Amino acid sequence: MVEDETSRLMSLKPNLQRRALIYQWTRDFFNDRGFLEVETPIRVPSVAPELNIIPLQSEDWFLSTSPELYMKRMLAAGYDRLFQISHCFRRGERGRWHNPEFTLLEWYRTGANYRQMVDDTEQLVTTLASRLGSYPVIRYRGQNIDLTPPWPRITVGDAFRQAAGWDPVASPDPARFDIDLVAKVIPGFNPGRPTAILDYPAGMASLARLKPGHPEIAERVEVFIGGLELANAYSELNNRQEQERRFRD
Repeated sequence: MVEDETSRLMSLKPNLQRRALIYQWTRDFFNDRGFLEVETPIRVPSVAPELNIIPLQSEDWFLSTSPELYMKRMLAAGYDRLFQISHCFRRGERGRWHNPEFTLLEWYRTGANYRQMVDDTEQLVTTLASRLGSYPVIRYRGQNIDLTPPWPRITVGDAFRQAAGWDPVASPDPARFDIDLVAKVIPGFNPGRPTAILDYPAGMASLARLKPGHPEIAERVEVFIGGLELANAYSELNNRQEQERRFRD
């Protein structure tokens, strides 16, 4: 029994070695672009007020759900390019694709909007795939995925109209949105390409800036590869009155 367990653990070594290289090359990617790697607290007195993210308590404080709030303090203090690879904790997120403790890469840069963050994600993923010898095509769960930029982009409104027959921007329905996103929209993406889905309903992006001229839309984007959400990004809300109103809501 001990020998079987040892063999199983040793079989993971190539994956762990690749993981270590990915961490190293990720740091190289951001360092080469003038980003500063930082480390912020894991045990915190408060967390971002996200409706669907539940923190784990640590005595009368919380374990960090993301390094967001502390990194934004640094951003406001004048550190204009930051990144961090951090451990995060979220209660109730356990399943095939989720774990209560997970590792999150987060980065910020002043002057960038949500579309530029998709460009950053494209460049990071293609750089890592190239260094691993897997560019432009990777294979995941029996499917070949072509990473060649630019990745397809589609708005939430268009994606839902095509796959689910309704527009959640024009007719907000958060419960129906979640069900149809998982059951209809994501399965409708081209499985052989990454996909970026942009312009979420305003009520589904608590810290995202609203799109100029379109107050019903938030400048938020998510990136999917192989049916999995790889990244979530948005143009930062910087209107104090609007942010206070959302926090109170």
